[in-house]
Amino acid sequence: MGKHDVNLLTAVISTAGEAPRERTGKIEHGTPAFWQTNFALFAAGFATFALLYCVQPLMPLFSADFGVSAAGASLALSLTTGLLAVTMLVAGGLSEAWGRKPIMVASLLLSAVLTVICATVPHWPTLLVMRALMGIALSGLPAVAMAYVGEEMHPRSLGHAMGLYVGGTGLGGMAGRLLTGVITDVWGWRSAVLVIGLLGILSAAILWRCLPPSRHFVKRELRVAPLVRAFGTHLRDSILPLLFVEGFLLMGSFVTVYNYVGYRLVAAPFSLSQTKIGLIFAVYLFGIVSSAWAGSLSGKLGRRVVLPASLILMLVGTAITLSNQIWVIVFGVAVLTIGFFGTHSVASAWVGARAQVSKAQASSLYLFAYYLGSSVVGSLGGVFWNVRGWHGVVAMACALLLVAIGIALWLYRLPAREGLAVGGGVK
Repeated sequence: MGKHDVNLLTAVISTAGEAPRERTGKIEHGTPAFWQTNFALFAAGFATFALLYCVQPLMPLFSADFGVSAAGASLALSLTTGLLAVTMLVAGGLSEAWGRKPIMVASLLLSAVLTVICATVPHWPTLLVMRALMGIALSGLPAVAMAYVGEEMHPRSLGHAMGLYVGGTGLGGMAGRLLTGVITDVWGWRSAVLVIGLLGILSAAILWRCLPPSRHFVKRELRVAPLVRAFGTHLRDSILPLLFVEGFLLMGSFVTVYNYVGYRLVAAPFSLSQTKIGLIFAVYLFGIVSSAWAGSLSGKLGRRVVLPASLILMLVGTAITLSNQIWVIVFGVAVLTIGFFGTHSVASAWVGARAQVSKAQASSLYLFAYYLGSSVVGSLGGVFWNVRGWHGVVAMACALLLVAIGIALWLYRLPAREGLAVGGGVK
């Protein structure tokens, strides 16, 4: 770590808990408040994906240890994301009454504790119960974090801030898979899950200490009728429902490839160890860079341009993995990952910018569709794996991405007056 990095880290820690300097305006890029806020949100995003996806490279081991099929092993992830999707709709409403920061901190801490418990359970059904409860607990963070960014960040800094947050999820996804693979080969998968849970507890402490309190949040009573009306308003919007569908399609196709590529690589002719498979997931580093880059690029070229381009990258990367050469497969996974994080960064920021009221509910609906795609399509991919192997998995993922590209191209043709503003201008 260089001197500049040490000074930056010192500045972030020293300002923890202080109010941002922008007393009347929103947080802008380049200010201490911006870096303090994004340090906390980056840590939260890191822990969210590490806790959520640490079981993904372990699925072949679950099949061997517990005697379950590929589709059955995928339930360790699909149950979590499925319940996460449903309870996220309620979590956004709770944050309207209880506040953004308390919900996020409690959600992350409880999820980390449940992950620690997962490392100790002896039976498959019990592990699935713990993972299901974790999906409920974790629901309080993603949608609320997106709403917090939408409320507290200046529109000029929204894309950059969302890109950094999504980049944190990218690093967490990589660490969850990479650390799990390395530790599993040395001490076993239970030790690996335990380490991920402890990292989650540390990240919860960082979020509690460093995230500034909301300054533009307006507390509301928790009432069902206004919550339902808010959902209805967003679903009647001309653009938001299409973005929700995009979230379902892009996450479903992405997680399907990642779920079952381990089964392919652990078998002949590759026969890779868990460590080597985990190292392949280091391509998530490209996702960290691409999410911030796509967020910045969307401010220059417009979301309508960057969204279909990122989806096309996902399609190309998925098709490349059909190769029988390991280096080509890794390259394909890298291209898929770059496209995925670019797409998610742009789509999630678009939802935050498009929703003028009840931003938490808009974020909840987007992430409901996003994680529902992970749950439904992720497990469905196991059926395609059992029937047609890797070609079946790739065919299903590419079909979903073609639909997503079609929607993105339709959005591209919409006139500027449909509310496609980016930052201070219209693209």
